[in-house]
Amino acid sequence: MSSPSTIGRFSVWDYVVFAAMLLVSTVIGIYYAFAGGGQKTSKDFLMGGRSMTALPVALSLAASFMSAVTVLGTPAEVYRFGAIFSIFAITYTLVVLCSAEIFLPVFYRLGITSTYEYLELRFNKYLRFCGTVLFIIQTTLYTGIVIYAPALALNQVTGFDLWGAVVATGVVCTFYCTLGGLKAVVWTDVFQVGIMVAGFSSVIIRAVVVQEGIGRILNDSYYGGRLNFWDFNPNPLQRHTFWTIVLGGTFTWTGMYGVNQSQVQRYIACKTRFHAKLSLYINLVGLWVILVCAVLCGLALYSIYKDCDPWTAKQISAPDQLMPYLVLDILRDFPGLPGLFVASAYSGTLSTVSSSINALAAVTVEDLIRPYFRSLSEKKLSWISMGMSLFYGGVCIAMAALASLMGALLQAALSIFGMVGGPLLGLFALGILCSFANGVGAFMGLMFGFAVSLWVGIGAQIHPPLPERAMPLSLSTAGCNISILSNFTSPTKNPLTTLLYTQAKEHTRPVLADNWYSLSYLYFSTLGTLVTVAVGIVISLLTGGLKQKTDHKFLLTKEDFLSNFSQSKSETPEKVEVLNWKPFTLAAEGTDNPAFSHVEMKVSGNKDKVNGLPI
Repeated sequence: MSSPSTIGRFSVWDYVVFAAMLLVSTVIGIYYAFAGGGQKTSKDFLMGGRSMTALPVALSLAASFMSAVTVLGTPAEVYRFGAIFSIFAITYTLVVLCSAEIFLPVFYRLGITSTYEYLELRFNKYLRFCGTVLFIIQTTLYTGIVIYAPALALNQVTGFDLWGAVVATGVVCTFYCTLGGLKAVVWTDVFQVGIMVAGFSSVIIRAVVVQEGIGRILNDSYYGGRLNFWDFNPNPLQRHTFWTIVLGGTFTWTGMYGVNQSQVQRYIACKTRFHAKLSLYINLVGLWVILVCAVLCGLALYSIYKDCDPWTAKQISAPDQLMPYLVLDILRDFPGLPGLFVASAYSGTLSTVSSSINALAAVTVEDLIRPYFRSLSEKKLSWISMGMSLFYGGVCIAMAALASLMGALLQAALSIFGMVGGPLLGLFALGILCSFANGVGAFMGLMFGFAVSLWVGIGAQIHPPLPERAMPLSLSTAGCNISILSNFTSPTKNPLTTLLYTQAKEHTRPVLADNWYSLSYLYFSTLGTLVTVAVGIVISLLTGGLKQKTDHKFLLTKEDFLSNFSQSKSETPEKVEVLNWKPFTLAAEGTDNPAFSHVEMKVSGNKDKVNGLPI
């Protein structure tokens, strides 16, 4: 395998660009640690004092889950499987609509800090505990992958020590999260999304110049079968078709945008419900821009390497290293630009990891500490929140070691979200959409949904689907230099699929392997959600769910939808104002919600109510 130095190397300017990005992120954290009197309360630290506006939150939402996995994984995905990945543009639209119109109105009205508080208000404290634990497991695993991905890129491009990069990412993130709280997370994301787009743009512009126009890139992609946008094959076993991406992708990503603490925490931190919804819709434009950039990079990769695939030719050891390889190949004469690209991959990581650390701190403080230690003052809770940020920073670095043992980055990351996110999405959907769902039904639904998700998800990792299910497109090494191929045997088959295929033939595959375990990874979430909802509904009806009376403030109502068309005056009931920091006692409602302890809401026309509750 040839070393990266044969195609280009990192110069001093690349390190300068890279270090500048880390430095700016750190400075933003330090600024918000002390701006406006610092982080006086846990709400300041975890929710930015509920004073955020739509634009920075929108950019932050876009940055967080468009991580280094996107920067490195999506172009490689398009290079190998074609531009059908761009159908995710439709998926993102559906996801934002579901999140903004179904989940956001309920969460915002309740003024909660942790989404899992909702589960206690609607069902019981046991479900809240289940939701919290599942979220912590899911997020730490995913964050491990996200830290490991750019470290892999750095290792490939510069020979930079892999575990040095992992620890550096974790330390910088933990530093500004611990100091600056949610405001630091949001404003560093705004800066980092700019870096991500700049990194992508530099690669696209240079590739267009190298290939003498975008027409040639599209022409090569067309004749190479890469412009395969429409594949309406309904077979759920096919990895990517129109249906798996639109249906499966919508469930997977709604689990992320609609109910995942990392995202919800930020749009609930907006100062009005209008700003919260607007942040989601502006974020959609950001998602489209990043998707278009990533797909164009993938097509440029194919156009440049159509006759000599660096992966098949053993120039690189994994598809995720294709983008760094391209960058050093075409940008080697431009000092600083390879550094900008690696900074953009790194930005994706920092934005995702920081929001994860902040969300993990929030659920731990709100769901596992505050309910059981009621005597703690706000100042102490603020310090505990910071301590938790520090702790989870360390946990996420440790999880990166686990990620190094998991295969293809993109699919592993989404598989985890599907396996855990699907049943959780089903649980919240039951609470918000089914007035008759009760605690017993919800708990049984969650258990069944989780069991089915794990069964199919782990089965797919043990018995990978046969290559014809994934349909990787042909890659050629016909135009490669002979010396590169001296230790290489088959120019047509790509090594990974050959390996999987021979493994599949050698071991006697169980009957389930070629149907049940071969389900598209995007359907893991759909399966988990549907099983949870179906079992939840049946068991709730069998255990007297129709007899219970559910408070309408926990459900999605017609008024929530109609308020979109009313005048902006409808904002006043939603507007959260921090009036005083003295805790007050709530009326006996059967459940104590700690989120209401010092945030009061004005309810117009109801002067004698707080948060819609009598006082």
